[in-house]
Amino acid sequence: MSVLSKYVDRIAEKCEHSGITKHAFSYAIVTSAILALTIKVTIPYVKNVHTSSSVRAQKGKTNGKLSPTKIDSAEEDFQLAEAEKLLVAQQLKKKTTNNFVEPGLNKEFLKHLKMLAKIMIPQAFCYETGLLSIHTFCLISRTFLSIYVAALEGALVKFIVRKDIKQFGLVLLKWFGIAIPATFVNSMIRFLESKLSLAFRTRLVRHSYRLYFKNQNYYRVSNLDGRIENADHRLTEDISVFANSIAHLYSSLTKPCFDLMLIGLALMRSSRKMKANIITGPALSIGVIALTAHILRIVSPKFGQLVSEEANRYGYLRHIHSRIITNAEEIAFYGGHKVEMQQLRQAYNRLVNQMTTIFNQKLWFIMLEQFFMKYVWSGTGMIMVSLPILTGSDVGLETVRNTVITESRVSERTQYLTTARNLLISAADAIERLMSSYKEIVSLAGYTFRVAGMMDVFEETALGVYCKTSVMELNLSNGIIEFRNGKPIAKGRIIYSDDPENMSISLRAVPVVTPNCDIVVPKLTLCIEPGVHLLITGPNGCGKSSLFRILSGLWPIYAGELQIPRPVKDVPCMFYIPQRPYMSIGSLCDQIIYPDTREDMKRKHITENELRSILKMVSLQHIAQRDSFDVVRDWKDILSGGEKQRMAIARLFYHKPRYALLDECTSAVSIDVESSIYEIAKGMGITLLTITHRPTLWKYHTHILEFDGLGSWQFRKMNGDEEQKDQFIS
Repeated sequence: MSVLSKYVDRIAEKCEHSGITKHAFSYAIVTSAILALTIKVTIPYVKNVHTSSSVRAQKGKTNGKLSPTKIDSAEEDFQLAEAEKLLVAQQLKKKTTNNFVEPGLNKEFLKHLKMLAKIMIPQAFCYETGLLSIHTFCLISRTFLSIYVAALEGALVKFIVRKDIKQFGLVLLKWFGIAIPATFVNSMIRFLESKLSLAFRTRLVRHSYRLYFKNQNYYRVSNLDGRIENADHRLTEDISVFANSIAHLYSSLTKPCFDLMLIGLALMRSSRKMKANIITGPALSIGVIALTAHILRIVSPKFGQLVSEEANRYGYLRHIHSRIITNAEEIAFYGGHKVEMQQLRQAYNRLVNQMTTIFNQKLWFIMLEQFFMKYVWSGTGMIMVSLPILTGSDVGLETVRNTVITESRVSERTQYLTTARNLLISAADAIERLMSSYKEIVSLAGYTFRVAGMMDVFEETALGVYCKTSVMELNLSNGIIEFRNGKPIAKGRIIYSDDPENMSISLRAVPVVTPNCDIVVPKLTLCIEPGVHLLITGPNGCGKSSLFRILSGLWPIYAGELQIPRPVKDVPCMFYIPQRPYMSIGSLCDQIIYPDTREDMKRKHITENELRSILKMVSLQHIAQRDSFDVVRDWKDILSGGEKQRMAIARLFYHKPRYALLDECTSAVSIDVESSIYEIAKGMGITLLTITHRPTLWKYHTHILEFDGLGSWQFRKMNGDEEQKDQFIS
């Protein structure tokens, strides 16, 4: 910049020699800069208008039909922009219909912040209060050190004016000496702020994890409730940003308050020494600051809503990425990369548009803010510093003309001016941080809204209160589902039986209802005794897997009554095996005993030889021969589809439940191995509830439950030579 300014000065001198004044030269430079900025802003806009018009013209020429050539990037961006408008309009309509409350500085923000504060600081005397106390002590110490350093700098200037080398050297040694504790305190403030943020985050994460895994909330939030689309982002990124924001906000608010209070007292004491009025300067500064703060508060954009929406769009972008990673193989088989890329670009464009909006809002607001803080406040500070000198009493100078006294007064004024200037700079910095903290508070309101909203949803879903888009009108439920405030109410009861002689599962007038409130079966009544091996058949979407979800407690019961045996220690009541079994992270032993741990296995006194016997039952003994039980591998990719299903059956034989819910769990297993598995399961005394399309499995069941797909069902005992109906074979 210095080289550029010298170059401009030389050009200005040459122009002045040519008869052009410096004022005219300055006006020419400013006009050129404005013209260049106008051209820079106008050209992209003209290009966009021209591109849009050409796209419309091309569409008109082809009568709305796409040409065989590829769509160019300009037309693609235009389509994405139109899709963005529709998506935003839908979201605004959804928020309006659901009485959506925008995040901001309101009662809801204070309520949510109070709730989160109780989680972050659960007790009056805890680790977090200790950190806050030490942090507060360091902030106060830093303020006193700032005042002391300002006084030392004033003394240095005083002794320079007096030419007192000895006193100057002593004060300079003090100045270097105070630098060591000052730098240590500054480092401690940053260190304690980081520790405080981490402590707050740890408390919030632990509390959130407890809620997330309470009553299988991890399933309910994503499948039964529609208010949180990306719980993983809120549990990680949002909690982290919220903890950092509130820890930094504590420093941003506390230290400036201490600075203003103590610096104000120091300035009043300095003004009293100068025998000046101590009320005029502070009153002037308070009036100017209050006026500018009121103006900034009125014109400030709604940063809380903007930041909350930015976090929401960022989370949605991560959600799209995770979907592509999870379903990469299916997308590759279909060749759907164009569709997925378009969705990614659309999500990214939404995020870019939101960030651009925030940048544009900050541009003019920061300009106005800097005008008040840098210039209006600086001018006010100059007036404050000058008032004690201009209005101070000079009694004695008119009568006493001693040179030493005059020089002493000059040095004292210089000392006061230097000290007051440094204190005012610190005070202005403190006020600026307080004013800037308003934006941080508004941004904090956005993150508070998301974190507190997540915990509210977790608590409601744990209690069985869900909110999801319903596919059915309220007046079409025929009294099966009761709605309250637009939310379905689960009025059904689950009764756990403790009678060892009554281990049956019974349903009395229980409707099979999907999370979208779609009634599949209006009323289902049946009783399954131990030893009643039930085969469940019917067309797709008739409620077969839905029944298993109701029996497992994953889906709420909106009416009727479900009675199941209470789980006994180490013997689960029901064990569900899906068609695509889940392979956990861990060793081969962990796959067999899941969801038990090694400690649970030792407590049950189960040895590795028994695990080998279990693997032999499902024809997986070759895996134990190839790898030890302690080897850790990516079993999801190592095992084939049939091996995964047999590993899930091995878990069934390990846990030996009373009832086994088998949902197409042997579709990839050979018929001979499948027959052996069913024989072994029946020999262990496990009652089988099976969903299958294989006719070979009918002989292992005693009863059948048939759904017709229209809401009707039939529960009866099977004949010995009964075969599967053709309409259910797929």
